[in-house]
Amino acid sequence: MSETVTYTVPAVHCAHCALSIREEVSEVAGVDRVDVDLESKLVAVTGRDLDDAALRSAIADAGYEVA
Repeated sequence: MSETVTYTVPAVHCAHCALSIREEVSEVAGVDRVDVDLESKLVAVTGRDLDDAALRSAIADAGYEVA
């Protein structure tokens, strides 16, 4: 069953930020979709058997911190 988790990433502010996060998070096992909302500073990840630590690490690898 597919699930969605959402993270607040205060430093995300432009299309390049969003692309960097999407690229890193998309590589995590089980991820089907990554949506980055620049206005609300939210990253929504949809997939199966999502690993919270791996998702947070991927966001950090992109250069951003989860609030």
